Order: sequence, then structure tokens, then C-alpha cells
Amino acid sequence: MRMSRFIVVLGTTSHSGKSTLVAALCRLLSNRGLQVAPFKSQNMSLNSWVTREGAEIGIAQAVQAWAARAEPSEFMNPILLKPKGDRTSQVIVLGRPKADRSAEEYYRSIDDLKGVVDGALSELEKDYDYIVVEGAGGAAEINLFERDLANIYIARRLQAPIILVGDIERGGVFASLYGTVRLLPEDIRPLVKGLVINKFRGDPAILASGLESLQRLTGVPVLGVLPYLDLAIPSEDSVSLGDKKACAGRGVEIAVIKLTRISNFTDFEPLERFARVRYVSLKEPLGDPDAVIIPGTKNTVSDLREMQESGMDRQILSLVSQKETPVLGICGGYQMLGKEIIDSGIEDTAGIVPGLGLLDAVTRFDLYEKRTVQVRKKVTGGGPILGKIRGQEVTGYEIHMGVTSPKGEAAFEEDGAVAGNGLVIGTYLHGIFENENFRSAFLDYLYSRKNLAMDPGSAVKGEGFDELARAVEANLDMRAVWQMLGLEPDEKSIR
Repeated sequence: MRMSRFIVVLGTTSHSGKSTLVAALCRLLSNRGLQVAPFKSQNMSLNSWVTREGAEIGIAQAVQAWAARAEPSEFMNPILLKPKGDRTSQVIVLGRPKADRSAEEYYRSIDDLKGVVDGALSELEKDYDYIVVEGAGGAAEINLFERDLANIYIARRLQAPIILVGDIERGGVFASLYGTVRLLPEDIRPLVKGLVINKFRGDPAILASGLESLQRLTGVPVLGVLPYLDLAIPSEDSVSLGDKKACAGRGVEIAVIKLTRISNFTDFEPLERFARVRYVSLKEPLGDPDAVIIPGTKNTVSDLREMQESGMDRQILSLVSQKETPVLGICGGYQMLGKEIIDSGIEDTAGIVPGLGLLDAVTRFDLYEKRTVQVRKKVTGGGPILGKIRGQEVTGYEIHMGVTSPKGEAAFEEDGAVAGNGLVIGTYLHGIFENENFRSAFLDYLYSRKNLAMDPGSAVKGEGFDELARAVEANLDMRAVWQMLGLEPDEKSIR
């Protein structure tokens, strides 16, 4: 059996940059020809990914696996919590949904879940020499230490070196790093071998005196300061959604309805370099966008009702009837576009809820079962958008409960539906805009309606992993990092 080496990346807060640093370390280790995998014992995220085997994991671990040039696996994220609102989350264990649980109910099962975490690590150790572990949220949540699977439990179990990351953009980074080190349990504190300040905009030289004081006060070396990076890497969770700003100056505007329980908003990030993507809450005016997207959701019925109560549905219907504005619904958004949703109590309370009626389709929620699968399908729908690429293939992945029965023309073989004019499209395919053919067909139509040409300089960036790896090499003390991993310095990459 392999004896894997571990390194743990913890953060002072959520969204501090743990995920990107783990991705960078995975790529740097992979660049040295090593077998490396990411690991996060427990993740809470609305953005998820489906593996080849049909297991659902946090999208951050899928991204990190791609950085490591490894195939994403349920063992990389054995526990995924998907918040549904009302203080409950769907609990996904080893890629499969188990139940909806309140925090109290979930914590009562922690001892059993420790066995799941241990088993997942053992599976990874069979195939990988190096495992880069990511914590969750802030590492010093003193009220949760006895039930903290992602930080304290894993640190105690592995006894591996820890890198602690703080986000300077949110302010108070010195206090948060110092406070986190001091609040960690006494047996964990000595494992912290390096501090990293992340997302700095400016000259790191102005931080010099602060870094010296921080190192002296904590007794932990500062490995370096990472700059703020704009990388083509999917966002991990809803905290990232709050950071998004619609970029002015784009030729077309796409409005994404910011549902209360929005999920997998990473579907739309490939559009952000070509169009002004504006996330519109239910309390905001929809305005006059060139297209509307209704995204996925963790509770279709509840979000549909809220959309109807707020009047957002009427704003969408008005744009369709008066201006023939294109509307795309993905997953839960597709379900909302139909005539009605029949719920037996799986999503909300039992009953029939009318949909927007833009597609001739009915969705039923009869069983607590989720379809999670990667798919490859041919484009079968017509109209001014899909007609351009009819017969071509697209890939994506499905993550949904409920079964939708459409009438008429399907969008992608047996998946989805298309309205008669071809401008209202529904599909279960997440990741649809990762397909260059569909993305171009969708955007070309929007630009052509305004007699504009898409800016050829708006090419989508590459994966971003090598760019990220170079930034980490240039700004962190890599000799110290390699030493933590028991490796000789890579002289070609040492700054």
C-alpha cells in the first residue's frame, strides 16, 4: 500500500483562497510528474460536479482534480452539503444524496461520518503519492471544534504540515491570521508551518513591517503574499456570487435570475468574457436585457413561488411577449418554464404549482431520487439559435430531482424542450456554455439582433491552472513548501 504524503491548506475565513491554493499546489506537484489528488472531507457548496461514475461532488474538488491532471472522484469530497434554506441542507455522502438534514440532525451523525472520511482517504492513498487537503470556512470556529470534520478532525488525523491562508481584500488580515493561530487547539497549533496572505492589490513592500510582526507574534513563517488574480477557474460557492460585478462596455446584456436558492451559477461564467452578465435578485427590476437565464436551484417549487410572488415571472413573460427576448432555463429553471409542477411533497408541500407556461412541459416530483450523470447529446432543436448547430454534439452533466415530460421538439435528443419560435429553450444540461458551439450560437444570435459583431479579443482564457501555478511560484517561498512535502526544491521554479 502507498504511503501518501499530505499537506493541509486551512483558511481564516470562507473565500480566503484555500481552493485556489490547493489547485495551484496540485498543478505544481503534477508538473513534477507526481501522482497527486485534492481532498476536502466536508464541503458546503451550491456548485457541484458529476463524476464519470455519476457521483456528485463539490465543483472545487473537480477543478482541483483537473489541476492535478487526475480524474475527479467521490473520494476527493466524500461529504457535500447543499443548503436548501430553512436551516436544512441536502447531505450527499460519497456522491449520493442521503437525506435533507438540519444542522442539529447532521451533527448527531458526525461520528459515523468520520468513518466515511477515513475510508475515502484510504481509497485515495491506494492511487496517489501526494494528497493536498483543503479545510472549510474558518479553521478557528471554537464552538465547532469537537465536530469539525474539515479542519480539526482532519488535522489531528493526518498530523501533516498546515498552511494557513488569509484574505487581505476583506480587511483585518493580520488580526485574522494571528487570531486563528492563537485559537487553534494546542495540539494543532504546532502543525501550522506557514502563513499566506491572499488577494493583495498593490505593492507587497508596504506590508513588510506587518509581515515581520506577524511572524514574530505567531512564531510561524510568512510564506508570501499572493496578488489578486482573475483566472478562468469556476467559482466554488455563493460567496463568490456576491463578488460578481456586471462588466460595462459589453455589446449585449444577459440577465441571470438570482434565485434565493440558486445553484451551479458557474454554468454562466464562460459568458462573462463575451457579454455583460447581470445577476438580478427578485426584488430588482429586470430591465431590458438581451436574454434572460433562469438557473438551477436547490428547491424549484419554493423559488418558483417566490418568483411569482415578487412579480419577476410577469417581467419575464412581458419581455417574451413584447420583445421576443430569448429565455434559457437550466435544470430547475427548465422546470419553471413548463406549464406546471406536480409535487408529492419532495420539493415543498404536496400540490400543483403553475409554471411560466413558456414550454409545453410538465414536471413531477414523486421520489427522493436524484439523477446525476455526465452526458453527450446531439442538438435536435431548431430555431434561430439551436438551428445553427443542429446535428452537432454537446456535452454536459445532469444533477436534478424530478422528471419533466415535454411535448413537441426536444432541444438535445430526449433532453429539454424548445418553444415554437426557437427562442425559449429548456434543458437539464449543466455546463452547456462550456461547449463552444452552443455558446457561439447563443451569443451570435444576441449580437446579430443588435447588428453588432462579437469582439474577437474576447477569447475565453485557457484553464488558468498554469497561470495560477506560476503566480504561486513567483510569490511564495517554494523551498519551504517543498520541504513540508519532503521534496527537494525544484530549482527551475524557485524564485
